Amino acid sequence: MKSVIKEFWHGNVCPETDSRNNSPEMKELMEYMARHHDDLLKRMTDEQKEIFEKFDDCWSEYASYAEEAIFRDAFKLGIQIAIETLTE
Repeated sequence: MKSVIKEFWHGNVCPETDSRNNSPEMKELMEYMARHHDDLLKRMTDEQKEIFEKFDDCWSEYASYAEEAIFRDAFKLGIQIAIETLTE
């Protein structure tokens, strides 16, 4: 059995990329979002595109922070469950 800690250290475990688009529902939603994104861009002026690009960049940065916080909280919860399980 491989050591998760060793795999994590060597960069073989990457939660932020391994978990994305892993379900049919998520894949379908990403396809809808991409299509709507493209449709919006086709109808926008250059000024609107610039504003939308800034919004899109901010949203991506926010989502990254949110994913990190979720990972951190879920990791802590997992550790708490493991501690409780091992100490009972």
